[in-house]
Amino acid sequence: MKKIKLLFTAFTAFALMISCEEEDNLAPLGEWELSEPLLESPGSISLDEDAPIEEYEFTWEPAVSSERYQVRYDVIIDSTGSGIDENPILSKVSENGGKSTRVVFNAAELDLALSYAGFEAGNNVEVEMTVIAKSIDKQSLDTQKISISRFETEYKPEQLFISGSATEVGTNLSGALPTRSLTDSEGNLTYIFEAYTHLEAGETFRVFSNNELPAHVYGGSEGNLVKNGSGISVDESGEYRLSFDFENNTYDLMQIEKLSIVGAVIPNGWGGDEPLDYIGNGEWQKEIYLPAAGGFLFRLNEDWGYLFKQVQGTSDQLYMESQAETAGINVEDLALAVPGNYTVNVNLQSNTYTYSLIGEEPDTTPPSETPESLYLLSSGEPIIQFEKDENTFNAPNYLSLQAGITYQLNSAEDGSGTVYSLEGLVGETSNPDGDSAFGNVNLVEGGEGFTVARDQAYDLALNFESGSATWKYYNIKLFHWDEANGAWDDRDEFLMTYVHPYQFTLTEDLEAGYHMKFNSPWDIQFGADDPEAMSGTMTNNGGENFVNITNSGSYEVNIEVTDDYATGTYEFISQ
Repeated sequence: MKKIKLLFTAFTAFALMISCEEEDNLAPLGEWELSEPLLESPGSISLDEDAPIEEYEFTWEPAVSSERYQVRYDVIIDSTGSGIDENPILSKVSENGGKSTRVVFNAAELDLALSYAGFEAGNNVEVEMTVIAKSIDKQSLDTQKISISRFETEYKPEQLFISGSATEVGTNLSGALPTRSLTDSEGNLTYIFEAYTHLEAGETFRVFSNNELPAHVYGGSEGNLVKNGSGISVDESGEYRLSFDFENNTYDLMQIEKLSIVGAVIPNGWGGDEPLDYIGNGEWQKEIYLPAAGGFLFRLNEDWGYLFKQVQGTSDQLYMESQAETAGINVEDLALAVPGNYTVNVNLQSNTYTYSLIGEEPDTTPPSETPESLYLLSSGEPIIQFEKDENTFNAPNYLSLQAGITYQLNSAEDGSGTVYSLEGLVGETSNPDGDSAFGNVNLVEGGEGFTVARDQAYDLALNFESGSATWKYYNIKLFHWDEANGAWDDRDEFLMTYVHPYQFTLTEDLEAGYHMKFNSPWDIQFGADDPEAMSGTMTNNGGENFVNITNSGSYEVNIEVTDDYATGTYEFISQ
């Protein structure tokens, strides 16, 4: 069993103490003797956890130098048969700076040392006590066996650290990852700890009660925490929420597929989900355009049971809603006052979780004034008139715009008014095939107009006060699932191709009897007005599941939507 030293006091080099004698009067080394101390038999001790400061005295007959040189003493407690180990279970200099033939240990001191050494609570432990006498270059000793009965209750750590090759911090215990200690409403420890970090599959980690030795060490398997247990591992590399419960001696490792923003500030609102990127050491971050003011939250794995809200009375602290009541903490939704480009950061490290939203300064000067009217033109011909709301103009419906065409913004319908342009490619996104796409570009006075990155039906809003424009488009997917066997979670989501104007198409193998809908989760959900028909009309956020495929096979599927995405038509053509 590995021994971990509790209280290490370096064995002190003793100076020669001979009153009124010069060094050259010392007896030659080796020409004098040091007798052995005689340790009184310690017998057996039963430690009482209800009396942790109860003292136990150990004494011995002194060792004697034949030349009357001064003698000092150290006492060590160690496993039987260990001899004089460099790192004993427990060591202490005797009283009076080592001169006394007496040493005192209290019950908590003895029990903690035995616990660090790995002996289980409630057990009788057979160890050896050794008193070591030292005088100049000589030493002698005496050893006696002692039986110590440990406290009935094992120690629970008051802090916890994670270390191991599976972690981001490696195996150096001094740099171990600290965990968060959860408390109750009165500030008392619950002995539950948690941490958010990356773990590597095929490697292991353990948890420690200190980031230096001595420390209690815990491992385990299958969710059971074991003192001095084997290293814990995961099957898949990734980010994890680690939870350790020392009241029940259990642990839980939840893989985090995503940490996301959800709420009014993202394009799909409370039905959407905008994940952040993990950047290491319990932090997630992303540069993102938030197109609307309002409330929002952070959540894990799109699960409403794992919501982070803002601690009331703070502007940057987060607490998981499901844990807040036990901790006596009031939480509330986060709020964004001004839409725009932000660097969003969530930091789930140590005892205080925080977030930040840092807005970007606009790259250009906004237009000098807001016009009374605004039109979208192509080749000098008006397409639509925007609807004005104070300093903002909104497109009345989704605009079917084409790549390769330059569009103009003008305060006059015939193009004779003030010209405005958008700096930046509308529709440019790193994830064009997602459920929907959105972004922000600069709005300036003058210029050549603007172009779009791809054919799509765009929502466009122009803010003359901030000098910015927001855009958004929907991709449509055909959801296809085995309703009879409850296989919604295993559904196929077939991405359709946009065809100008307002059309989407795909060719795919479809199964007879499966249910279907046309979705851009979850704002757009087209259901059939006649679910068994191979062609007909459909309604957004209405209608029934399509059940029109009676023969499995390849089908060309075409839909056309209205410019407000309220209704549409569809057809399924067997190939």
